[in-house]
Amino acid sequence: MAFVTFAILFFLFTVISSFFLFKSAAESGRINLPLPPGTLGWPYIGETFQLYSQNPSVFFTSKVKKYGSIFKTHILGCRCVMVSSPAAAKLVLVTKSHLFKPTFPASKERMIGKQAIFFHQGDYHFKLRRLVLRAFTPESIKHMVLDIESIAVDALKSWENRLINTFQEMKIFTFNVALLSILGKDEVVNREDLKRCYYILEKGYNSMPINLPGTLFHKSMKARKELAQILAKILSGRREMSKDQHNDLLASFMEDKEGLTDEQIADNMIGVIFAARDTTASVLTWIIKYLAENPTVLQSVTEEQEAIKTLSWADTKKMPITSRVIQETLRVASILSFTFREAVQDVEFEGYLIPKGWKVMPLFRNIHHSADNFPDPEKFDPSRFQVAPKANTFMPFGSGIHSCPGNELAKLEILVLLHHLTTKYRWSVVGPQTEIQYAPFALPQNGLPIELSLK
Repeated sequence: MAFVTFAILFFLFTVISSFFLFKSAAESGRINLPLPPGTLGWPYIGETFQLYSQNPSVFFTSKVKKYGSIFKTHILGCRCVMVSSPAAAKLVLVTKSHLFKPTFPASKERMIGKQAIFFHQGDYHFKLRRLVLRAFTPESIKHMVLDIESIAVDALKSWENRLINTFQEMKIFTFNVALLSILGKDEVVNREDLKRCYYILEKGYNSMPINLPGTLFHKSMKARKELAQILAKILSGRREMSKDQHNDLLASFMEDKEGLTDEQIADNMIGVIFAARDTTASVLTWIIKYLAENPTVLQSVTEEQEAIKTLSWADTKKMPITSRVIQETLRVASILSFTFREAVQDVEFEGYLIPKGWKVMPLFRNIHHSADNFPDPEKFDPSRFQVAPKANTFMPFGSGIHSCPGNELAKLEILVLLHHLTTKYRWSVVGPQTEIQYAPFALPQNGLPIELSLK
C-alpha cells in the first residue's frame, strides 16, 4: 500500500509537469506504423493502479489474453510497450540491445549515484562490467566459501529458538556477504557505519523525490552523503596499503590503469550493494517457504547436503538437487516481474512502432509462467530443470550485456546457507501464507515469519 501511495504522488508530481511536452513518434508521424494494441488508462496516472494493487500476474495475463504478446500501457508516469514472448525479450535484451537503454526512476539514480553501472551503455558500461565480472568470476569467489560460511553460521545461530521475519533476516545476511565481496574480510572498522547509513538510504528508494527537510528523500540523501564520506575514507586507507593484499571488488575498481574517479568507485560500490541485497534475500525467503511446503523436496535436499561433511568450493558444484530448487524458485517466484528499458530511437517490431522515448518492458514473470514454456507452470517442481529449458524462456538474471554480473556469487551464498540450514535446523512457518505482497519485489506474506530450532 505504501508503494501504491508513493506511485500516486510521484505521478502527480512528475507526470503532470511533463505530460503535454511528451509527443510520441506515432503522433508526429515519423513512421507510418501503428502502435501496439492496448490502452493507456487514465490521464497522468495511466494503469498503475491496476498493476500495483494486485498480483502483477493478473494484470499481465489479462492484457496478453486480450491483446497478444505485445501491448501498450501507461504506468509509473511512462508510456510503455510490454513484451511477453521469448523472441521479443531476446530482441530487447540481446539482439537489439543497443536500441534499448537501461532506465531507472530519477530518484533512485540520485541515491545510488549517476556513475553506477546500471545507468550507462557503451564503453563506460563495458569497462565497469568487465571490472565487476573480474571480481565475481568463479576463480575470484571460490576463496570466499569459508568466509561466507562463517557469516551464514552466525546468522543461523542468531535465529535459533525465536520468531523471525525471514526476509528481514536474509537482508542482513546478504548485506554482510555483499560487504565481504566488495571490501574483503578485513574491512571491519567502518562496517557498522556503512550499514547504518545504507539502511537509512534504502528507505528512500521509493520515496517522492522532494529534497526538503523532514522528507524521507531528504533523510536518505543525507545518509547518501555520509555514506560517500565513509567510502572516501576507505579508499584513502586502501591506497596506503600494498595493492597485492586484496582481490575484492574494490581492488578491481582501484587499479590505476582503469582510471576510475573516487565518485565513480563510490557510486558503483553502492550500486553493487543495491543489486546484491534485496533480490538475493527475496530468493532465499521463497526457498524457505517452498521447502517448508514440499517436504519430499526438502528431504531430498537434506540428504544431498548431509552427504557433504566439510563444505568446499568443489562441493558447491556437486549439488544438483539443491541447484534445481534454486532454479525453480527463481522461475516460480520471478522476483523481478519485468525490467525497464527505453527506446533510444523509433523501433519497428512485428509490424508495430515502438516510439523513441517509450519504455519497453520484457515480462519475465509471464515468460516464466507460460504453459508453452513450462508445463503446469504454477506448480513448484524442481525436477523440471533436469532438462534444460528452451532458449530465452528462463531469464532470472536478465539476459545480454546488462544481465546480472554477480549471479555466481548469489548462487554461492544461497548454497552455503542452505547447506547449514537443512543439515542442522528445522523450521515452521507461522501464520497463513496465502497472500503475496509486492513492495516492490514479490514476497511471501509479512516477510515469511518462521520459528527455527536445532534438530
